Amino acid sequence: MSQYYIIDFDSTFTQVEALDELARISLKDRPDREEIYKKIEDLTNAAMEGKLSFTDSLEGRIKLLQANREHLKLLVKHLRKKVSTSFSRNNIFFKNHQDEVLIVSGGFKEFITPVVTEYHIKRENIYANTFIFDEHDHIVGYDRTNPLSQEGGKVKLLKQLNLQGDIFGIGDGYSDFQLKESGLIKKFFAYTENIERKSVTEKADHITPSFDEFLYINRLPRAISYPKNRIKCLIAGNVEEEAIAQMQKEGYNIRQRESIENKYLEEAGVLLCSEDVQPTPEQIQNAPRLKVIGVFGKVAGRKLADVACESGVIIFDDPKDNPRSADFIPKRVIAFMNEGKTHTSCNFPDLQPPRVSNAHRLIHIHKNVPGILAQINEVFAKHNINIVGEFLVTNPQIGYVITDVDAGYGAEVLEQLKAIDHTIKFRLLY
Repeated sequence: MSQYYIIDFDSTFTQVEALDELARISLKDRPDREEIYKKIEDLTNAAMEGKLSFTDSLEGRIKLLQANREHLKLLVKHLRKKVSTSFSRNNIFFKNHQDEVLIVSGGFKEFITPVVTEYHIKRENIYANTFIFDEHDHIVGYDRTNPLSQEGGKVKLLKQLNLQGDIFGIGDGYSDFQLKESGLIKKFFAYTENIERKSVTEKADHITPSFDEFLYINRLPRAISYPKNRIKCLIAGNVEEEAIAQMQKEGYNIRQRESIENKYLEEAGVLLCSEDVQPTPEQIQNAPRLKVIGVFGKVAGRKLADVACESGVIIFDDPKDNPRSADFIPKRVIAFMNEGKTHTSCNFPDLQPPRVSNAHRLIHIHKNVPGILAQINEVFAKHNINIVGEFLVTNPQIGYVITDVDAGYGAEVLEQLKAIDHTIKFRLLY
């Protein structure tokens, strides 16, 4: 049976509400602009939360805009930089599902089409409103015959399309939930990467903090193997807000504590800690999910660094008391989690592999004993898997292997790699 993916635009595909942004462009020289911005934002939120009909909200916003085609050009340029992070990195999904992805929005084609078509989305699969312009290219209205300009417009449109198959809806607003309420779609996913509306999330089949999460639970092709919102990042001690903000932007599930409590460390994949609040070697040995530690200062001692290494846990520290450590440490942690880079680590061998497109990256950490690389490659050979690139570095304790391979292998390959003797940690990176 066919599957279709109905995706909203404003605050879903993009981080912002486009009409609100258009107002900031078109009204920037008005002395009363802040007052008008507030009115437009209030009309947007009232409709998205189901407190005002979409028709009344749209009409009110268009009257306040005072925009023209030149303003729209500036808006498109702005929106291209505001595509939601987890959408922008999952181009492979859109490329592979061009016939099944539909953008359905109460926004306008004039600014939606030039943004989403850069992600392989077909023009004929973009459903949105259209502006009406006067002879001087000023926006004076919109096509009121378009069902998407009306209350319940997404429901009306889907009835007209009469798609045959399972339909999944992804969006942040009440009009998206109405698709589920109508019975026309199989599941509604409330998208909360940019904004979370309680009136919508409490009615959703599933809350998805990122597009990665949606792809993961539906077993669809994706840029990263495991959604970051499912990885807990423990912040312990006095860590600067700038560093925390970087991890939040990456989508990690943040937990902040004054000290390192065992129950929280045992659940964490990432630990950021101040110099005076570091884990003990024993705590690291009992934290099976932990992959990386960022210390804002000098690591507590050689024993801690060695035990972490033996446990497959990389440490980045900043012993020089760098005033930019709030930026330096999270960037190193993120580079390791995203690409497997170990440069500037205090306990892992140095490796900076280039990112390879159209391949899967596997990381294998093992005790530094002879023959492990041969066993890894034997698994690939047995399953006729092409190796695109392979990197091995060692120190006295561990071997660290990154292998980039062609896609198209079964889960048994991953299980066999994990089962190799002397394996410490293994993960599919992307």
